[in-house]
Amino acid sequence: MPTRQGRRDLKQRTGHVPKGFNITDRVRAICADISQHVPELAHIDVNRIGFAFAQTRKAVMHGMQASLTPLRFEDGSLTGEYRGRPMRVQRVFDNDGREMLYIYTVYLPRFTNLDFREKLITIFHELWHISPEFNGDLRRHSGRCYAHSHSQSEYDAHMAVLADRWLKLQPPEELFEFLRLDFAAIEQRYGRVFGMRIARPRLLPIS
Repeated sequence: MPTRQGRRDLKQRTGHVPKGFNITDRVRAICADISQHVPELAHIDVNRIGFAFAQTRKAVMHGMQASLTPLRFEDGSLTGEYRGRPMRVQRVFDNDGREMLYIYTVYLPRFTNLDFREKLITIFHELWHISPEFNGDLRRHSGRCYAHSHSQSEYDAHMAVLADRWLKLQPPEELFEFLRLDFAAIEQRYGRVFGMRIARPRLLPIS
């Protein structure tokens, strides 16, 4: 997403790139490497995903650590029904005019305060939600709980297998070493934590 371009734009406006730790750049880099080396996720194009962060209101561990927002309805349709009304999703573009199909958000400091393995599983968990067709829709499982199949624990167990397989490929340590640090340790080592913010797209009624 607009990570490198966004930094160039910021440098043009202010004459410098902010110092610190760009969390959305780092998460994007991990997801890019995963999509290149894990066959089950090879359909993912990180250039069509907006990577963002959001601040949690309370510094507690329970609650959402990350989320994937689809920007299409079922089967990749631009329009659909919500509560019986025809709707469309607000469209999102990067600085180069490329339309995004998903928004991947990490919640701080909650995500960074998970342990190393939980962070990796969380990253895979959200990537697995992406439709195999990469059409802006979610991966849909059979049954009522189409997002997580019949068992979220089995879902996450599968993500742990994929995470372990990726680690066995020995990706560069500098790619993921920050996952070993909590939020306070990241700030201590790198300075302030920053990144891309993307407003949650709205559902718009079709007149």
